[in-house]
Amino acid sequence: MEFCDWMAQRCGGEIEDTAGATMASEQKNLLEVAQTIALLSTLNERENDQNVVTLSTLHAAKGLEWPHVMLVGVTEGMLPFRMDDEAASEHTNESLVTRLEEERRLMYVGITRAKNTLSVSWTKRRKKGRDMVVAQPSRFIAEMALDKTTVQEDPREKLRALRAEFALRASAAAEAAALANK
Repeated sequence: MEFCDWMAQRCGGEIEDTAGATMASEQKNLLEVAQTIALLSTLNERENDQNVVTLSTLHAAKGLEWPHVMLVGVTEGMLPFRMDDEAASEHTNESLVTRLEEERRLMYVGITRAKNTLSVSWTKRRKKGRDMVVAQPSRFIAEMALDKTTVQEDPREKLRALRAEFALRASAAAEAAALANK
């Protein structure tokens, strides 16, 4: 029962601190609270292991930091999320602006989780059902106002360089093995 009460407090937006005082916080649903607990448990278990990749939602990442963060697939329709035309017609312009501001805050959460490096990527095309559709970078990327000193890499060029490096290492290892067998 104590656990249920504790979860209800976190979902309801009231958290009791160690001194017994009740503080108001953001209201969350049970799934969001459970995801946060699971993520924190995973982070605590792997605190000393540096060779770990953590996959997280933007909601669950609030309050956490990592040395390197990758925001992948940051395209219009994904962030900010696009509602169907039918659903959009039910909303007022004011509610759409409110939702857009909330998603802008989520993007801010994502970019501020990085301690050392941040990579943001988007696709030119993405699959929607059975079709490939053209994708546009999220408007939030343009709002980041990146300057010329920001490093941009072509992943294909980096992949070619890595393949060449691995081929060089493999040939060097083969030569060393051949010399050792003589």
